[in-house]
Amino acid sequence: MAVIGGGPGGLYFSALAKQLGPEHEITVWERNAADDTFGFGVVFSDETLGGIEHADPTIHRRMESEFARWDDIDVRYRGETVTSGGHGFAAMSRKRLLEIMQERCAELGVVVHFETEAPDTATLSATHDLVVAADGLNSAVRSAHADAFRPSLDRRACKYMWLGTGKVFDAFTFDIRQTPYGVMQVHAYPYDAKNSTFIVEMNAAVWKEAGFDSFATQPLAPGESDEKSIARVTELFADVLDGHPVMANNSRWINFTTVRNRHWRHGNIVLLGDAAHTAHFSIGSGTKLAMEDALALAACLHENDSVDAALSEYETERKAVVLSTQRAAQASLEWFENLGQYLDQDPLQFAFNIMTRSRRVTYDNLHLRDPEFVRRVNAAFAERQDGGPAPGGPAPDGPADPDTPPMFQRYRLGELDLVNRIVVSPMDMYRATDGMPNDFHFVHLGGKALGGAGLVMTEMVCVSGAGRITPGCTGIWTDEQARQWLRLTDFVHRESAAKVGIQLGHSGRKGSTRLMWDGIDEPLDDGNWEVVGPSPLPYRPGVNQRPRELTEEDLARIRQQFVDAARRADAAGFDLLELHCAHGYLLSSFISPISNRRTDRYGGDLDSRLRYPLEVFAAVRDVWPAEKPMTVRISATDWVDGGITGDDAVTIAARFKAAGAAAIDVSTGQVTPDETPAFGRSYQAPYADRIRNQVGIPTIAVGVISSYDDVNSLLLAGRADLCALGRVHLYDPNWALHAAVEQDYDGPGVVWPNPWKAGRRRPQTGRTDGPKPRLRLIRDGVPGTRHARWRP
Repeated sequence: MAVIGGGPGGLYFSALAKQLGPEHEITVWERNAADDTFGFGVVFSDETLGGIEHADPTIHRRMESEFARWDDIDVRYRGETVTSGGHGFAAMSRKRLLEIMQERCAELGVVVHFETEAPDTATLSATHDLVVAADGLNSAVRSAHADAFRPSLDRRACKYMWLGTGKVFDAFTFDIRQTPYGVMQVHAYPYDAKNSTFIVEMNAAVWKEAGFDSFATQPLAPGESDEKSIARVTELFADVLDGHPVMANNSRWINFTTVRNRHWRHGNIVLLGDAAHTAHFSIGSGTKLAMEDALALAACLHENDSVDAALSEYETERKAVVLSTQRAAQASLEWFENLGQYLDQDPLQFAFNIMTRSRRVTYDNLHLRDPEFVRRVNAAFAERQDGGPAPGGPAPDGPADPDTPPMFQRYRLGELDLVNRIVVSPMDMYRATDGMPNDFHFVHLGGKALGGAGLVMTEMVCVSGAGRITPGCTGIWTDEQARQWLRLTDFVHRESAAKVGIQLGHSGRKGSTRLMWDGIDEPLDDGNWEVVGPSPLPYRPGVNQRPRELTEEDLARIRQQFVDAARRADAAGFDLLELHCAHGYLLSSFISPISNRRTDRYGGDLDSRLRYPLEVFAAVRDVWPAEKPMTVRISATDWVDGGITGDDAVTIAARFKAAGAAAIDVSTGQVTPDETPAFGRSYQAPYADRIRNQVGIPTIAVGVISSYDDVNSLLLAGRADLCALGRVHLYDPNWALHAAVEQDYDGPGVVWPNPWKAGRRRPQTGRTDGPKPRLRLIRDGVPGTRHARWRP
């Protein structure tokens, strides 16, 4: 085995592989000297340490004797320090870690060549059974075989610098501060009895305003540090450093680069650690990930009969874990890039926000770690609702309970009082005939209202027969349809505490297609109707109809259809009206440059493309009662080059806010089949977060929000005001009621129908619900939050 790179990952793999198979011949090439190291401290999770302990107790024992251990995170912000406990950290000097690895490799008989360039990979691949490329972020092996590994390098905008300090912090510390140049932040943590890691980070505009760009123009020799920048950092953070020295080690400004590879192996060459992947330092260390890779690769080689099978298993096993880590790291990275949008939050909410930024640590998770911290954040959240005006207006009458989960805190949207923050998302059912809602819709939407949500939304209700997506879509273009909707709204208002909203839309170029289960977006075989759009561009060329380009007369006619539908919706008793400007339907297709290529006043730049949707909004707002709110659903990104971006979404939301929208329902995509969404849990929520905190308008977050824990986390962090959930309500129509039971909540934020109140207790499931035996096989944990701090 040939190992290129003698960092912790390469050395740990070599030690493990040699230990598992003493007959292996393992050679490591490291270009630097044995005592060279870059960086200061590395942090490990309990999970990683558990794996290391089982794999090689000798290495673990030596590492453990070096650890700085603590449990607290301190967030210093606006002159206050907010502490959360129960987190469990272990850190050590990177230099000592390398020494331990080098010693272990020497004991086991691994050959290590320091200050030696490895032979080329063609030679190594031909003369060795396995070549492990552990040669770091700027991997020469990855570059040499880029056509096989298919790397992508995402260089981000923030600037940061790794430093050390002689100040020994006693907890993981985030120091966020406004400077004369803008907001800067420090990530600091201890790693031994005398030193701490001290990382300074800021966005590029602040970095330039502070004059660091002028220092960066000076060329630095290899290993040389940017002493002028370090002097200014020392001055800016003098109070944090408290007179202690700052240490440099090849310290200079860096832009973080996220490394991803389509493939991790090429023949008998395999990538490990930073050569294969990187994840932003704000959620952990690259050393941790590299050592986990090493552990997995050594195990796969030991458990398989061939190198080929082992490498395939290693890539499959680790890639899934790393992709999950990178998603969390990306969320954390983007949170820090957009840090400026949270500076009006109070210190408690800000601390909760920073703790939950990656979506891995959540409301429930923090409640387990430090219930008192979460209770304090809850109480502050409840107090804001009492103190109005909240972003959506003054809170309804009555005191807010600090023990109420955020999702069950009431909310006022415009003049509409909602009993809680849960919305049943619009979901097309495709069960209408000629646009007429029927008993299916009555049971579907009525059942969701009885299930405890604060607001129940209809599916997209079409303003004309030609504006339907499919023959099964509902409409409100006739008075008879409106009367059927009134039957539903009367039931909801009579039998539940829910409010009910209607989503109005027109299918545009995505119309005249089959029912979803017969082929989503597939054109009808017969009975089809003409589709229209801003430009004659079919949704899928050669598959879907080519739409007729709308004339100004057509636009006036469709605008009037929206107005007529709004009047009927009011008569039908709806409490809220949402204008559907998302998902590639008619109004959305005007906004997106992917579908709008017009050369008149309704095409061109974003302002011109917004003209028609804003005209429709204004016309509807004029006839929709002033006391009833109007919201707008938008696609905040098209997920494709040349389409709508997050920056555009901020502008779009601001324009609708100025037109009178009470909230923005923030979805994404479905404008083009060429989209490549970054799909995952709560994946659309960052767009709602950005719009809420940059535009200053309430937002409704949507997109694979699948648990009450997600809902509470988003609301408490101030990333959204309401959360719309679809699939979970299909799985469990009483989801909100059950979420209350599971959180031991029984209050005004969720209303059980009188006939159902006997079901407010979870049914017993077996003997585990009975009295607990006197003897227990597993001891209960010690109650209370761990607040241990590092005391060398």
